[in-house]
Order: sequence, then C-alpha cells, then structure tokens
Amino acid sequence: MATLAAAALATPLMLAAASPSAAQRQDPGQQAAKLAKKLVAKASAKDAYKHLKKFQQIADTAGGNRAAGTLGYDASAAYVYQQLKKYGYDVRYEQFEFLFVQTLAEKLSVVSPSQRSIEINALDYTKSTPVGGIKADIAAVPVDATTGCEPADYASGTFTGKIALIKRGGCTFAQKQATAADAGALGAIVFNNVPGAMGGTLGDQAAAKIPTGGVTLAEGERLLSEVAAGPVNVSFEVRQLQEKRVTNNVIAETRHGNAANTVMLGAHLDGALEGPGINDNGSGSAGLLEVAQELAKAENRTTNKVRLAWWGAEENGLLGSEAYVANLSSLGKKEIKLYLNFDMIASPNYGLFVYDGDNSDGVGAGPGPEGSAQLERDINEFLAKQGTPHEGTDFTGRSDYGPFIEVGIPSGGAFTGAEGIKTEAQAAKFGGTAGQPYDPNYHQKGDDITNVSKKALGVNIGVIANAVGTYAHDISSLTKPVTESAPTVAGTTSDGHAEATK
Repeated sequence: MATLAAAALATPLMLAAASPSAAQRQDPGQQAAKLAKKLVAKASAKDAYKHLKKFQQIADTAGGNRAAGTLGYDASAAYVYQQLKKYGYDVRYEQFEFLFVQTLAEKLSVVSPSQRSIEINALDYTKSTPVGGIKADIAAVPVDATTGCEPADYASGTFTGKIALIKRGGCTFAQKQATAADAGALGAIVFNNVPGAMGGTLGDQAAAKIPTGGVTLAEGERLLSEVAAGPVNVSFEVRQLQEKRVTNNVIAETRHGNAANTVMLGAHLDGALEGPGINDNGSGSAGLLEVAQELAKAENRTTNKVRLAWWGAEENGLLGSEAYVANLSSLGKKEIKLYLNFDMIASPNYGLFVYDGDNSDGVGAGPGPEGSAQLERDINEFLAKQGTPHEGTDFTGRSDYGPFIEVGIPSGGAFTGAEGIKTEAQAAKFGGTAGQPYDPNYHQKGDDITNVSKKALGVNIGVIANAVGTYAHDISSLTKPVTESAPTVAGTTSDGHAEATK
C-alpha cells in the first residue's frame, strides 16, 4: 500500500498546466497528424503487456478472477487509478450499485429410465433450487414457433409438480419460465434452437419465478424423444448467489482541452467470474492505459478534452457504462462528440474487426448515430494505410458503446472476436484456425496471460493511438461525408457480453 500511496502523490507529467504557445495555435489538422503519428510510433504491445501481467497477478492472488464486486476487480481499478494519477490525469472513481450474481450450482441428471448427466447453464437471475436440487418428471412443451410463450402451450394439470422442457425462441426466457410457473411447473429447462451451449439471462431478479437453466439443442431433442416414449425423471439443481454490491468505474481526463468537444474512449475493466479475464477485457484496458501514458508524455495541452473510461460490471450487462450515461446531464451528452470502445483486442485466434457504424455490410443491427460511419471510415483508413487487413463487425450494441448509441452519441471501435467461429476466408486473411472460435477461452479459466495475441494487441493499440492523437486536436472528420464502399462482411463475430434474453 505504501508503494501505491507514493505513486498517487507523484508529480504529474506533461499534462500539468502550461500557457498557450505558438505550438498550440497551429492548425488543428497539422497538430492532429503530428500527435497521431507520434503516439502510433511510441505506444506498443510490449509495454501494454506489462499491464496484462499485472492484471494476471491480481487475478492469481484474488481467487482467479477480476469480476466486478470482487477483490480482484477492486485491485484492478486501484492499479489503473494509480497509474493514471502518476501520468498526470484528473482521475476519479464513479461508484454505482449493482446486483452481483455468482452461480453456485448447475447440475442436471436423468435418474430414470436410464441414468446420465447433462451439462446445464443456470440463467442469470434465476430462482434457486434447494441445496441438493429437486427430483421431478419432465413435461415437454409442444414445439412450435413460440414454444412455451402462451398459457395455451401448457395443458391443464400436465405441468403441475414437473419440470417444463421448452425450446428456445419466440419470446424471452423470462416469459417462458413465468408462463411455466403459472402452469404449476417446479422448474424450467430451455433447450437451444441452434447447435452449441445455451446461456442467458431472465433480465432481472424480479422476473424470476422458478429455477431455470439452459441445455444444448442436441440434449433437448434427446429429452423430447425420451419423454415421448415414457416418464423421464431428473435431478435438477441450479443455485445462485444474488446480492447488491457497490463497485466503480475509473474515469480520467486531460486537464486541458475544450470540454464542449470531449472525445471519449473506453474499455471494460472487469472480467467474467470464470477466469482472469486477460483478453476479455484486460487487453482493451491495457491498450487504453498504454496510450494514456504515451499521450501524457507527448502532449502538453490538447485542443479537445480527452476522457478515458475503464468500466465496471460490463459482464453483468453493461452496468458501468449504463450508469455513467444515465447520470450525464443533457449538456454532458452534447459535449461528448464521439465514443470509441475497445473490448477484446487480443483474441488468440483473432480477426481484425471494425464496428460497422453505417451498416454498409447489411448484417444484423442497423447503423449507429450520425457520425458513427465517419468513425468507422477513419479506423478503416488508418488500417488500410498500415497495410493491415480488416473487416466489419455488426454494430450490435452488446458492449459498452451500447448505452452511448442509445442516446445518439457517435460510436465505434475495434474487436478481435469472442465465441464466434473463424471462417476459411478469415483464416486466409488473418491467419489462425478456421472452424474454431476467435477466442477459445472466452469466459473460461483459460482466458489468461498465455492466451493472447501480441500481434492483434499491437494492431489495435495502433488504432487507439491514432484515434486519440487525431481527435485530441481535430474532430472535423466527423462531418465529412463517407464514400460508400463494397461491404466486407465479417460473419459471426458476436462479442457476447450483454447476455441473450431470448
């Protein structure tokens, strides 16, 4: 602690007060180009990796994770705070309350007619079974386009005292389990409608009516066929710790620059409970911290206010960024001219993806607020000048830019992929292994210091550095028309953070 205290009292670096000079009165475009070039040259994956090693060390001494509401997150936030104070930024914690959720048990096994275990994932905010679970027969809900969504799906008396087996789709998980509960079911098992494991959320604690978990499509269809042949009795246990906790965002900004033209960049600092969270999202946090240090060294006074954020509780549903945006005044929202997000920028089987702010790829969600297309173009142009291949990725809002686009703030950023599967074409373009996830360790214990790509990290630090250097002095590109280009569809690159609700 003495070392941290000393760091906090260290003399600020180049962001300290300085009087305007001829350099500050230069053309903003020239200043921007000069600073961007310098930051790109100086900011490095090698130096950012030192921060990743610190995050790993914190996780190793704090139960193996850095999840919001835990000692691992608090230590990570203190580390980032102290580094930023040392660099000379105005730094503050912004506290907010959230519901901490930790799964304590998720077990499902067939007791009869033949015994076997089935992997199940407790849905966030589920009601808990008693310790040891419950034993009951399964009752299958007839499969249609809206399975389990209407009371008519549950024949009178058929589900009383049983566990409802419901196919995904047609309505929210919350609606399915609530309707099953109204029909007398003791619990609900929702099976996927596509291959792969199924997780998600009931939305909030108040929506939960009965214990609910998710299983794969294959397991669900197998259970359906078994139930059709006769009674199937299972042992079912899902339990979660759910309690209110307090955590912090870390917000830093330059001491100078026009607050009416605030440029903002952010990365979530928390990780999932399952592992150290080094790629997700130690990588974005470290990259942003590295560029913050180089900006402090390089620039005495920026034309525009530069604000940087390390978000808490992103893994719980973008809660830190949502709290921040919700607390902005109408003037505060107008002052933020752009927001760039960097979440998972060093995936080991990476793709190099730029958020599709103008929906030119025509995949999934629509375009972002006016100015988002220009942010995408600026990143694309930087990568093209570097000779770096890249593609678009759907502007889903499933990371911390989501709350910003909801209030009309131009947004964008970069991403290297999560649980999505790399295509053959992407393997040819980026290297790596086709048919495998961009990050095979996504939300797992293996998301550690040994499973990050320094190459991808370096590319994206360049993106951050160029953006900070450019927009610190010049945001005129946000009003320059975007020339339409051919779509570069990236395939499925879901960041997967804001958990599915249906």
